[in-house]
Amino acid sequence: MRAAYVSIFLMSVEPQREVAWPLTAGIAILPKDAPLSTIGAPTIEEETDAEEALDIPWQVVVHNDPVNLMSYVTMVFQRVFGYPRDKAEKHMLEVHQNGRSILWSGMRERAELYVQQLHGYLLLATLEKTC
Repeated sequence: MRAAYVSIFLMSVEPQREVAWPLTAGIAILPKDAPLSTIGAPTIEEETDAEEALDIPWQVVVHNDPVNLMSYVTMVFQRVFGYPRDKAEKHMLEVHQNGRSILWSGMRERAELYVQQLHGYLLLATLEKTC
């Protein structure tokens, strides 16, 4: 019968050395002189105003760029936000004529997701806090 071994790299001030210990049924058997973990207990920090900042409505703003075609921008608005063609075209024209358009407003996490998706389509989008 053959024993399986697990390689563990010990991190210390000394040069790294590889130690192999036998593995029994998926559980590593460590020698009695093996070093104990140096990870301390988790600390709990006081709550700050960060939660309030998340609750404030955030806006997804798309800015004009000279690269993308109007039809492409309209298609992206339809795919990302699920807008009907008329609404997507309205926002596309607003971006084209005014240089920017507010496409969505709401919670920060969802807004960040929308901005990331728009960046994936190579559109210039930003996240702005509403006042």
